[in-house]
Amino acid sequence: MTIDISSPLTLPCGVSVKNRIAKAPMTEGLADEMNRATARHETLYRKWAEGGAGILVTGNVQVDRRFLERPGNVVIDQNGGLEELQAFAAAGTVNNTLLLMQIGHAGRQTPRRVNPQPVAPSEIPLALPDSAFGRPRALSSEEVEDVVERFAHVATIAKETGFSGVQIHAAHGYLISEFLSPLANQRQDKWGGSLENRARLLREVVRTTRRAVGPEFPISVKLNSSDFQNGGFSHEDCLQVVKWLEQDSIDLLEISGGNYENPAMMIGGRGADEIKGTTIAREAYFLDYAANIRKATAVPLMVTGGFRTRSAMDAALLEGNVDFIGIGRPMCVDTDAPNQLLVSKDAEAIAYEQSIKPSKGALGWFCLNIIRHADGLDADTDMTGGDAINAYLVNEENTAAALVDRRLD
Repeated sequence: MTIDISSPLTLPCGVSVKNRIAKAPMTEGLADEMNRATARHETLYRKWAEGGAGILVTGNVQVDRRFLERPGNVVIDQNGGLEELQAFAAAGTVNNTLLLMQIGHAGRQTPRRVNPQPVAPSEIPLALPDSAFGRPRALSSEEVEDVVERFAHVATIAKETGFSGVQIHAAHGYLISEFLSPLANQRQDKWGGSLENRARLLREVVRTTRRAVGPEFPISVKLNSSDFQNGGFSHEDCLQVVKWLEQDSIDLLEISGGNYENPAMMIGGRGADEIKGTTIAREAYFLDYAANIRKATAVPLMVTGGFRTRSAMDAALLEGNVDFIGIGRPMCVDTDAPNQLLVSKDAEAIAYEQSIKPSKGALGWFCLNIIRHADGLDADTDMTGGDAINAYLVNEENTAAALVDRRLD
């Protein structure tokens, strides 16, 4: 049977997905001062759901109010907001769309303005300016057990409020990813040392979550193909963890890479020059790694980063090394990009990052356009990178200033 982006697929848990396009998880920063979902999430995700993707993965929903990826994260931690989550889920599941709540814990990548003392597997700070991230303290074994329960609790709330499934964030240097890395995890207890021990947190989160939500509720994991750091979580480590995750009955694996210290998720594991020289069937940053991972598992795979043309997407699916095509930045501007790709074999998702000057403003540029969609406005493609930097910083400062200080003693 010929497979292309319009082909449906049934996940191992029995849930069917209408096509092979997935909106990749991207941070939104739209929560209120109590870190609850808002009407802006509802507006944004209805647009994305109507845009035609088979799967939408949300931005980070945090399990602990003390440790956020950014001030505007949604958090599920005794802060209410269940009705708002229900509205969020209802909007994101229109048009027969599968809506996965991405669940995370920022760990030592919690910004200082959120918490000056984040937590981590070990007291090893990020190799980044100390002004942005404080020196972490190591979690006790009991606190690690609490993290496991928090993930399962948030997944339960996701199911109860109408989300289609969850994605456990174990990539990009956040807490679970930190436990996987021997550079960040130098513990001597059952949570550190061997790969089996370093993967224990991820596996316990998956197993406990599965027990909480049952066998028919989709559980996805986002995992680094590698941290791309000497001595860090390697591709060989990834292949073994993938085999364990299949044993633990996950339904979808999203492949990525890197962390704040080495942001490979922004340009891929290869260098920019090599990416430019690849064939059309190798547009995606992590597709080569997915080919190796496919040999290790039959779990459906999703690859995000770099895909732009329908022809490359179809070619990747036909090769059989990936099952879902993740699209991120193009959907910050064109919420209808999946529909456009589905109707034409010659369609292309526009790579707006190539026109943003200066390029260092790209992150803010895309985030601000997400916010514009959430406010019911069209994207502003005339915004410069310089304008985006200034406006984004103001937005973040205002969001941080409004954040209710609910850190626990």
